Amino acid sequence: MGLRKLKLKNPYLVAYIAIGVFFLLWMVFLDTHSLLVHQELNKEIENLKKRKEFLESQIEKDNRLISNLNNIDSLEKFAREKYKHKKNNETILIVE
Repeated sequence: MGLRKLKLKNPYLVAYIAIGVFFLLWMVFLDTHSLLVHQELNKEIENLKKRKEFLESQIEKDNRLISNLNNIDSLEKFAREKYKHKKNNETILIVE
């Protein structure tokens, strides 16, 4: 009996509810700005922030290395350790 009175007061109530539910489903799942798309974008943003932090630490490390290589002695040491450079009339033995 309550439903009949409700229907009599507003005959378009079912249409309003159906359109409202359709709109909510559209906004949550189907729209280009849906919640699912926002979740994926937030995950991508977090991954990019982590990558940025990693790359910034690598840049800092490289800058320290470059500043150390300004000295000719440290440059020679680096070349010997990293690239196995040698002086004339010198023999290098690599022990691993």
